[in-house]
Amino acid sequence: MSILIDKSTRLLVQGITGRDGLFHAKKMAEYGTNVVGGTSPGKGGTMIDDTFPVFNTMHEAARRTQANTSVIFVPARFAADAIMEAADAGIRLIICITEGIPTLDVIKAYRFVELKGAKLIGPNCPGLISPGESLVGILPGQVFTPGNIGVISRSGTLTYEIVSHLTAKGMGQSTAIGMGGDPVVGLYFRDLLGMLQNDPQTDAIVMIGEIGGNAEELAATYIREHVTKPVVAFIAGRSAPPGKQMGHAGAIISGSSGSATEKISALEAAGIRVAGEPSEIPDLLKGSF
Repeated sequence: MSILIDKSTRLLVQGITGRDGLFHAKKMAEYGTNVVGGTSPGKGGTMIDDTFPVFNTMHEAARRTQANTSVIFVPARFAADAIMEAADAGIRLIICITEGIPTLDVIKAYRFVELKGAKLIGPNCPGLISPGESLVGILPGQVFTPGNIGVISRSGTLTYEIVSHLTAKGMGQSTAIGMGGDPVVGLYFRDLLGMLQNDPQTDAIVMIGEIGGNAEELAATYIREHVTKPVVAFIAGRSAPPGKQMGHAGAIISGSSGSATEKISALEAAGIRVAGEPSEIPDLLKGSF
């Protein structure tokens, strides 16, 4: 078992005729994900790469393919509408890879997704993977291996680095999720921690945070009250100067709020072991489950 995606995932690629959409549609299909088609307005009724059917709208695509998941590779100015179109078509899980979407647009789209009873991951995220079952997004599937460690991350590249350390030590993953680092995103630490806590295949959790905001502090409180599985964390940006934005729009420190020191203190107070370097995570996990 895993969370959110598995062998039953039927995936539509929104923006499949674009360069990135087609490239990653092929990569996801090669991994074993059931990519059932995609959308590109005005190009419906065609086949792209002699493999994937193209539809004009998500309503038509969902009806014709029985898709339950979508991934979005459309330009930022169209991405919020693409999220809402997917939710309105009955898609249950929407992953938005697109970056640079205005925050107010994301807020509007997120509220609409909630009203429709769907789930959103991203925007500005690398997606997620249940190793050996399904990959949705731009994650490098070759560094992941099936196992019993859940991974939740605000940082895409750090996810790959930390998972490569886990895999090298024989520690496979149940599901790994890159949530994205924008100020407003869909599923976040607390949502995903609850899912992994309830997943019988997940025995331990790795949480990768970064400076800015208070998501890690809120997660620490949630873990202390609701999570019984071992959790190991890493916080990126320890050396960042106050007031600097480091890579992600959400990674801004204001005073002491959102600093690495504050986050690490909150996590350790909740009984969570925090690694000083990504390579330390496998050793901190050993013997914990």
